[in-house]
Amino acid sequence: MPSRNRPFYGVDMTAGGGALPTELPALPIREVLDEVLAAMSDRGVAVLSAPPGTGKTTLVPLALAAAGLRVLVAEPRRLATRAAAARMAELCGDPVGGIVGYSVRGDRKRSAATRVEVVTSGLLVRRLQSDPELTSVDVVLLDECHERHLDADLALALLLDARAGLRPDLRLLAASATVDTDRLTRLLDDAPVIHATARTFPVQTHYVAPVRREHIEGTVARAVRTALAENTDDVLVFLPGAGEIRRVTGLLAGLPDVDVLPLHGRLPTEQQDRALRIGARRRVVLATSVAESSLTVPGVRTVVDSGLARTARTDHRRGLSGLVTGRVSAAVAEQRAGRAGRQGPGRVYRCWPEHEHSTLPRYPDPEVRTADLTRLALELACWGTPDGTALRWWDTPPAGPLAAGRAVLTAIGALDASGSVTPRGSRFAGLGLHPRLARALWDGAALVGAEAAAEVVALLDEEPTGQADLSDALRQARNDRGGSARLRRETTRLARLAAQAQAQAGADGGAGRRADSRRGTDAAALIVGLAFPERLARRRGTSGSTYLMAGGTAVELPAGSSLTGAGWLAVAVADRSPGQTHAMVRLAARADVDLATAAAPALLSDAEEIGWVDGDVRARRVRKLGAIVLRERELPDPDHAEVHGAILAGLRQEGLGLLRWDPAAEALRNRMAFLHRTLGDPWPSVDEAELMAGLDDWLGPALGRARRRADLASIDTAAALRRLLPWQVAGRLDELAPERIEVPSGSKVRLDYRADRPVLPVKVQEAFGWTRTPRLADGRVPVLLHLLSPAGRPAAVTDDLESFWRTGYPQVRSELRGRYPKHPWPDDPTTATPTRRTRPR
Repeated sequence: MPSRNRPFYGVDMTAGGGALPTELPALPIREVLDEVLAAMSDRGVAVLSAPPGTGKTTLVPLALAAAGLRVLVAEPRRLATRAAAARMAELCGDPVGGIVGYSVRGDRKRSAATRVEVVTSGLLVRRLQSDPELTSVDVVLLDECHERHLDADLALALLLDARAGLRPDLRLLAASATVDTDRLTRLLDDAPVIHATARTFPVQTHYVAPVRREHIEGTVARAVRTALAENTDDVLVFLPGAGEIRRVTGLLAGLPDVDVLPLHGRLPTEQQDRALRIGARRRVVLATSVAESSLTVPGVRTVVDSGLARTARTDHRRGLSGLVTGRVSAAVAEQRAGRAGRQGPGRVYRCWPEHEHSTLPRYPDPEVRTADLTRLALELACWGTPDGTALRWWDTPPAGPLAAGRAVLTAIGALDASGSVTPRGSRFAGLGLHPRLARALWDGAALVGAEAAAEVVALLDEEPTGQADLSDALRQARNDRGGSARLRRETTRLARLAAQAQAQAGADGGAGRRADSRRGTDAAALIVGLAFPERLARRRGTSGSTYLMAGGTAVELPAGSSLTGAGWLAVAVADRSPGQTHAMVRLAARADVDLATAAAPALLSDAEEIGWVDGDVRARRVRKLGAIVLRERELPDPDHAEVHGAILAGLRQEGLGLLRWDPAAEALRNRMAFLHRTLGDPWPSVDEAELMAGLDDWLGPALGRARRRADLASIDTAAALRRLLPWQVAGRLDELAPERIEVPSGSKVRLDYRADRPVLPVKVQEAFGWTRTPRLADGRVPVLLHLLSPAGRPAAVTDDLESFWRTGYPQVRSELRGRYPKHPWPDDPTTATPTRRTRPR
C-alpha cells in the first residue's frame, strides 16, 4: 500500500489487453483518494461520504486496484452494476470482463485477469454464503449504503461478522451519497469518515401541481413539455416504475426533435445504454429511482420529479406484500433535484404543490422495517443465526416480520422445526429468487415442466406489468420487442436450474413427483398457487368481482378486467390503498377448485365447527382451504359445551342486547347499579363492561340447553343477575333499594333507579301527611319525589317534603285546584288525610 503522502497515479498494472489507468478523470473524488488508501492500509475500514457526481463509484475501485488490491464493488441494482463496470473498463481501455468485470444474476463477465468486479448486493450475499472468507477478495466497497436496501444491510452485517472471525484482514469501505455517518461509523468500530465535496451549481425549483382529476402521468407529461419549452438541454424525469414510464412515453409521443428514452432495470442492455449516451437530438430520459445516485445520466441540467417511488411494503395482517407506490422523502427529493446542478445551473420541476413539500418525511424508511423478511430469514438460517441476534445491524430486523418469514419457510420445507435450514432450503437460497418463487420453480417443474414453470417464475420476479390477467401479461412479455429476449434468457436460465428439480423431486420431498399435462394458463395458475398458496381466491356469491383469499383477505378485480366471471383466481399481486374496503388484484390467473387443492394441500382441513356466525350459532362439518369453505353440512347433535361457548361468544361479539331485558330485569339491574354507586363493594358493578367480563359466571348457568339465538329470549335475565349478589348482602337488597315504597295513601309505588338518584313519582294527594322524605341505602340517599298532579303530570320535584309543604305547596295549590276541583287541596297538607281518589260528593 502507498504511504499517506505518496500519490498512486504512477502505478501501472497491465492485465490482459488493458491496464489500470495511470491518470484518472479530474473528478472531485481524486482529492481524497490518498485518504481512502491510507484508511484501508491503517484501519481496514472506512466510511466514504461523497455526493453523486464525485466519481466515487468508478475512481475509488480503480485506485484500490492500482494499489495492488483485488476489489469487489457491491451496487444495489443490476443496471448500475453493469454501467459502473462499463465505465471503469472504458477508463482502462479494456473490454468488460478483463481488468474490470461484473456479475449479476444470470449474467457474468469476468476472467482470471479481473481485478475489479462489480456485483449486486444480493449476489454479494450469495458469495458470502458460499465462501464466507471471500478468499479471492482484498477489499469490499459497499456503494450507495444510504439507500438502505435489504440485501445491502444484510451484506454489511455478514461482512462485519466475517471480519470479526474468519477474515480480520478483509478491508471494508462503505460509500454513500448521503449517509448517517455517525451511526455507520459506530457500527464500523469508529471507522474514519472521509468526506468528498462535489462541485455543484444552483438549481431553481418550480412546482407543477396536479390539476383536478389529473393522474400523475398527465402532470409529469405537462411538466416535461414546460421544461422543454423553457430550457434547451436534456431532461431527466423520475417516475416510480416501468408502467408509469410506458404511459408517459405515450403521452409524449410526437415531440419534435426529441428522443423519449426509458431507463429502468427491465430494459435490454442496449436500450439502457442508449438512454445513458448523449445523442444528436435532445433527450427526455424517463427513469426510475435507479438514476437518483447510483447511476450517472450525462448531459442533464433539467429534472422533472413525479415525487413518487416504489418501495417494498408488507401488510402482515392481510398477507399482502410487494412494491407499493408512495411519496418520496425530502432527502430523496433533494437528491433528485441535485442531478440538475452537476454540470451547470439547472432547474427542477416538482409535480406536487409547494405547500406539500414540508410534509414529506425527512428520510426514506430502511427496507428492513417495511419489506417482507422471508428471504432475509432464509439467508440468516443459512448463515447459522436464524433470529439474526449474532449479527451487528444498522437496524435490527423487527422480530414479528422475521418470525412471519420463518413461518413461511417452515411451511414450504425450507426450515425444519428447530429453525435450521434444510437441504431443500439451501437449494432455494442458491437459486437467487425469493423463497416463494424458488419453491414454485422447484416443485412446479415436476408438475408442469421446467420450461413452463420457469417462464411464469421469470415474469413473477419482475415488477407487475399493469395487466391484471397473468395470461395477458405473459403474451405481452413474449411479444414485447425489448423485453421478450430478456424473458427468454431468464426462462432458459431458470429452466436449466428447474431441470435439476425434476431429477431430484423423488428424493426432495417437494410438492410434485412427476410432470402432468397442465400447460398455458392452467400451468401459470398452478405456479402462482405454489408461490402464494394463501392468495388462492374464490368468488363471493355467484357473480360479482369480489373474492375471498385462502388467507382470509378479501380482494377485488379492477373494473373491466378480463378475469371477471372467474370462479377461482390464483392471485400473484394484490395491494390495498388506504381507505379502501378490499385489496385490489394487480396480477392473477384463472383457477379452479381442483387446481387450488393441488397447489395448496397443506391448507386443506376437515373439521367440525361450532361457533357464532352471521348472528346465530352455526354447527357444521366443513372442508376448507384456509379461510375458504369448500363444502359443509349441518351437525345434527353438536357438542353442548361448544354450543354453550358459541352463544357466549355471540354475546361478547354483539352485546347484551341479545338477551330479553323485561321491566323486572331492567329494574333489578338499575337497583344493583344504584347500590354499587352508593355503597361500593361487595355490591357488584353491572355496567356493560363488567357484565361482559363475567358473562360465564352469572349467565352461563342460565343458558341451560340453549342452542340458538332464539333460545336467549326464554332466559330469565333477572334471575341470572341475582347470581352476582354475594350471599352476605343478597338478603338486604329489598331493604336498601326496595322495588316499591308504600306512601301515606297506602299505595305501593315503584321507584325509578335509572337516574343518578332514585325517583318516586307520586300524586300530591297521596303524600298528604308525609313530612319526612324517605331515604335509601341505610339512610344515605334521600329519594327524589316527583309530585304529580291528579292527571299524573309533574307538579313539583323535591327531596325535602317538610320545606315543600311550607313553601312550594301553596303555589302548586293555587295553580291546580281550579283545574282539578274534585280533588282535595287542603290548607294544611301535613294534617290532611291522604287519598287515591277524588273527594266524596
